[in-house]
Amino acid sequence: MTALRFGYPVSLDLHGVRVLVVGAGPVAARKVAGLAAAGALVRVVAPAVSPQLDRTEVAELHERRYARGDLEGVRLVVAATGDATVDAAVAADATAAGIWVNAADQPADCTFILPAVARNGPLTVALGTDGASPALARRLRDRAAAELLRDDVVDLAGELARRRAEVRASGGSTEDVDWSPLIDPVVPPR
Repeated sequence: MTALRFGYPVSLDLHGVRVLVVGAGPVAARKVAGLAAAGALVRVVAPAVSPQLDRTEVAELHERRYARGDLEGVRLVVAATGDATVDAAVAADATAAGIWVNAADQPADCTFILPAVARNGPLTVALGTDGASPALARRLRDRAAAELLRDDVVDLAGELARRRAEVRASGGSTEDVDWSPLIDPVVPPR
């Protein structure tokens, strides 16, 4: 069996982490919004800024072309200029510097890709297609969100978090608890 190229999904803690987004068009604006919502300190570099970019979500804005020095101090990069040559150059520079990079709509230039994500409270559904079809990932995300990210499931997550904290506080392991009696009435097994 061949391993998927992007077969190891992770969730990152980006609070206070410096992230570079090269580009400021509609696609870059969506990336900036997601990064800012995750607590990242977003540096945007682009010669022109679209009205879709919410400047309040940006920690640094440089209205000029990308330069290799823009990578200084960042831990993650998103190249979303809409120019495949520029995005590939940004990706190559970031990869050479050992920085994880996503080049929008160019999986060959990525060291990570971004799944389609839906959230409700502490619950997150992320779906990917290993770069094959973002449109399919979005459709599946929407279906999963409608079926799974209901308010009663969010409430259950809160209750389970409270009970897990009680078990840990008493010195127990949460791995030894059968949570099925709480989960099954809200999310029945198939």
